Amino acid sequence: MGAAMRRIQVGSALSAFGIGFTVPFLYVYVAEVRGLGASAAGIVLAAFAMAALVVLPFTGRAIDRRGPLPVLVAASLVASVGAVGLGFATYEPAAIVAAAVLGAGTAVLQPALATMIVWCSSPETRTRSFATQFFLQNLGLGIGGLIGGQIVDETRPDSFLLLFSIEAVMFLVLAGIVLTVRMPQAPALGDAVPKGESKGGMRALLGNRAMVQLCVLGFVLFFACYGQFESGLSAYGVEAAGISASTLGIALAANTAMIVVAQFAVLKLVERRKRSRVIAAVGLIWTVAWLFAGYAGVGHGSQAMATAAFISTYALFGLGESMLSPTVAPLVADLAPAGMVGSYNSAFALVKQLALAVGPAVGGPMGAALHGPYIVTFVLFSLAITVLALRLGKRLTPVQDQPSLAGSRVVMQSSPEPATAASG
Repeated sequence: MGAAMRRIQVGSALSAFGIGFTVPFLYVYVAEVRGLGASAAGIVLAAFAMAALVVLPFTGRAIDRRGPLPVLVAASLVASVGAVGLGFATYEPAAIVAAAVLGAGTAVLQPALATMIVWCSSPETRTRSFATQFFLQNLGLGIGGLIGGQIVDETRPDSFLLLFSIEAVMFLVLAGIVLTVRMPQAPALGDAVPKGESKGGMRALLGNRAMVQLCVLGFVLFFACYGQFESGLSAYGVEAAGISASTLGIALAANTAMIVVAQFAVLKLVERRKRSRVIAAVGLIWTVAWLFAGYAGVGHGSQAMATAAFISTYALFGLGESMLSPTVAPLVADLAPAGMVGSYNSAFALVKQLALAVGPAVGGPMGAALHGPYIVTFVLFSLAITVLALRLGKRLTPVQDQPSLAGSRVVMQSSPEPATAASG
């Protein structure tokens, strides 16, 4: 791993560490600490999500024309302002505006960081680079949430101001770190990527049938997993399986622990296998996870068995996530023509954000009240992942599906300059 990649990974991990300080406590902060109520908290969370949906359609073009570095720096500054604003927000309008600013900033960070990783890696090293980012981000989120939980005090609003201030500082640290990065073949800060490299825009992306199928698959992936973590699945656990709030925390910890423990062991298994088949296997693993959840809630076993099955559900989701991290993001990059990596990353981030918005809206009410249909629905969605992944595999070239076939030969150029491949 070169110096540029190390700095990108450190900055990404530290920003995740900062986000971990606040995200688990945002609802409690708005509803109870500031005394604005549950409805206001819901609006604040919706503003956070909707801001991402607003900015992401424009993010890709900005990245491709200006480069990921200035976009990432600007997004970090915007996110920092939003975090500080939330820390000082005492009225609903201020909290909504601050949440929207924070949501817009953090939404842009993901595709900008992904594009920087692409520019600073080769097709042969990209799989491991994205796996490392996913590992460090989850580690950062987990540690941030753990430390933040020890700092917060619902009777002291200033303790939450401290959390948001730490988050704001971490965004500034990210900006400072990436400003020291010198990316291979990247334009200098402020210089535009040649216009000829970014022709086609959304029309060209929609004309790429493999990318369209990957976006459909991505929506199902995020809808069936991430979109249920803190909404439908947690509601189902409480209402159907009798899971306590503390046990929900243990389940989430099991998910993170599985990712941390399994990531690099899994990486060795998936690096030389077809990406489409790895994703198909994730669908089967998540099918088993949902069957475990079904047993926990409607299996009529003991409470101890139900608790164990529910925690296992989250652990199995973590195993699937660790298989996806070195698979999906590099595939997005490998499908992108030169000069459109940012647009492809942003489009996929938009799909993810849509799934995260729709997932809780659909899964929350079902998980709370329609226990059997809820499990059946998401078992079917998980099986759909397997089917869609195998269909996608037929659209990919052999090297897109299995990059190890390329050996040491560069077969797809994804860096911004068509003449040379980034090797850092």
